Amino acid sequence: MIAIVDYGVGNLFSLCSSFKKIGAEAVITSQKSVIENADKIILPGVGAFEDAAKKLRESGLGELVKEQAQKGKYMMGICLGMQLLLDKSFEYGEHDGLGLIHGNVTPIKGYVRSDLKVPHIGWNGLHFTKENFLFKYLKEGDHAYFVHSYHATDCQDVLATTEYDKALTAAIGKENVLGCQFHPEKSGDVGLNILRAFVEEKD
Repeated sequence: MIAIVDYGVGNLFSLCSSFKKIGAEAVITSQKSVIENADKIILPGVGAFEDAAKKLRESGLGELVKEQAQKGKYMMGICLGMQLLLDKSFEYGEHDGLGLIHGNVTPIKGYVRSDLKVPHIGWNGLHFTKENFLFKYLKEGDHAYFVHSYHATDCQDVLATTEYDKALTAAIGKENVLGCQFHPEKSGDVGLNILRAFVEEKD
């Protein structure tokens, strides 16, 4: 069973529906016992980093998912959920993340050409920088759907990038902790195949 962590931010029902499409059991939950007993964890997220980090911290769910990940349970962050896996975000200040993967979150604006729109929205090709089970059903250049104004930087655990004038981090991963900047639940068959690979991976 997949636990989709409900801490007040995230596209939860679309995610749940996507898991059902591939025949996987998924529940939206904020209950400690359910998360502890789950086979794997999804950390979703949309919106502002500071607000999401505060909700995770105040609910106690941030410490819980961190403990579960450190015990070796597979966990995947999606969009803002991926950014929360990192050390810090510099979105309107400086805010601490979970620190499960080393790296920072910095603005796209000022990094890419000034004539390009931010947020970066739309379908972009994936370019794999490291082999990972998440991509076993994908091929180089497959497209996923992005919506973001900030991106992961200073990270040694980048699994895939996408091009938007320059390379932007599309996926990260270190052992059992993974993250996708794009939205698998909005990425058609490509996204479903990523979720399928995540479900199938054994401890």
